[in-house]
Amino acid sequence: MSRNHPEHASSFEFRVAHDKSTLFHYGAWLSHSRAAYKKFFSQLTGKVSLHWANKASTHTPAVTEFAKAINNPSDCEPKMIDLFNEIFVQAAPQNQVVSFAAVKDFDSLLYLLDIIIVQPPSFIVSHDSDGNPTGQPVGVPIHLIFDLLSNTAAGYDLFRRPAFNSAMKNLLNSWGAYLQTPDSTKTLTDADGGWFSKAGLEALENLRGEFSSTYVCPKPEQTNRGYLSWDEFFTREVQDSARPVHFSHDPIINAGIIVSACESTVVRIEYNLQLHNRFWIKGQKYSLYDMLDRDDTFSKAFVGGTAYQAFLNATDYHRWRSPVAGKIKKAVVVPGTYYAVLPDDGADEGDPDYEPGSPYGALIRSQPWLTHSATRALIYIESGNPKIGLVCFIGVGMVEVSTCALSVKAGQDVEKGDELGMFHFGGSSHVLLFGPNAKLTFNDNIVDRKTGEVKVNTHIKVLSALAQVD
Repeated sequence: MSRNHPEHASSFEFRVAHDKSTLFHYGAWLSHSRAAYKKFFSQLTGKVSLHWANKASTHTPAVTEFAKAINNPSDCEPKMIDLFNEIFVQAAPQNQVVSFAAVKDFDSLLYLLDIIIVQPPSFIVSHDSDGNPTGQPVGVPIHLIFDLLSNTAAGYDLFRRPAFNSAMKNLLNSWGAYLQTPDSTKTLTDADGGWFSKAGLEALENLRGEFSSTYVCPKPEQTNRGYLSWDEFFTREVQDSARPVHFSHDPIINAGIIVSACESTVVRIEYNLQLHNRFWIKGQKYSLYDMLDRDDTFSKAFVGGTAYQAFLNATDYHRWRSPVAGKIKKAVVVPGTYYAVLPDDGADEGDPDYEPGSPYGALIRSQPWLTHSATRALIYIESGNPKIGLVCFIGVGMVEVSTCALSVKAGQDVEKGDELGMFHFGGSSHVLLFGPNAKLTFNDNIVDRKTGEVKVNTHIKVLSALAQVD
């Protein structure tokens, strides 16, 4: 374990915000391979052309309803369709830099959505500069087409609007319903583009373990492992033997161990949390009042406390497990945004995936801000150990993750490691909040013992030791 003292919070936060070595990878959310991007758009536009030829420009019902909502003349000024048109003007220079980008106007966006919401996510197999095949998961294809659009001033305006997010929610619900059908298993194959292809398994098993011995597979002998839908595959359960709850035989020590609530990759830790805080493009700060949906009582309980944030790759286990034993005080889902980001000037110097100034990935760089704005689940747990006290798990639904499903309710007792809920399809992030009296010692694989630096980009297995209280 490595000790981090709250009195050092100010200098620590500065390092997290500005030290380029702490920038995190984009994981399986966005490919840093230009060839993979190009192939994704090429395949998608090819399907659009076929769709146009066969259906004479008729949209799917869900996309038709989305288009009607955006074109609604009763919408307040400026109208959503006007903002969309402005987005394409503002994104045009970026589209010219990435000349293969296919999202030129609202009509082309609609036809891309037509294709995406009636097919399951897949892998893109492209080739690197040496001609070697590389596999890139496309767990969030809508995010790929919104990526450059969201990093604009007009996008910041439009994508935060309740009317836009209501329309997007309806569209995503339609896709989510499809992903629960037998037809959605057609990418659960070992063919190119399949999740059980060589490239797919390499991504699913990297840092996580052999698939069939790590996850619960209805029929492990079958290519698709027996999953009846893509959503069932995505929300797969983990085997107890593969992810045991970390514990100590000493009951006093064991009561103070906090375990990882998600299979995830470390983003940041912040101490001395404030009730209200302002956002800046660099060094985004957590604001408890906004994170916790303006709940005065619960927000004040975490002032001066600690936040730990980590994100889940598309290839990770997507259920949430209780980091402590205790009683559920409150469990709610807060509606929010899906594609709103803090617009920026592109990737920073030292970005581990993109060249400086690259326009990709603004949403991933906005993760701390999304804890205030995105659709999210808030689960408050009163630990049985008074040295831990109240803990809040925040499941942040990002982009296509429009469904945060709760498995617990207020008044319920939970043991450490019990299921709290899950994300449905896509990628996501989560935060654990601790009060000011929880004297946390983070595990050595999360925080460097000597320097106090957070080990950003470290993959943490669910139910492994995260921290301990004295």
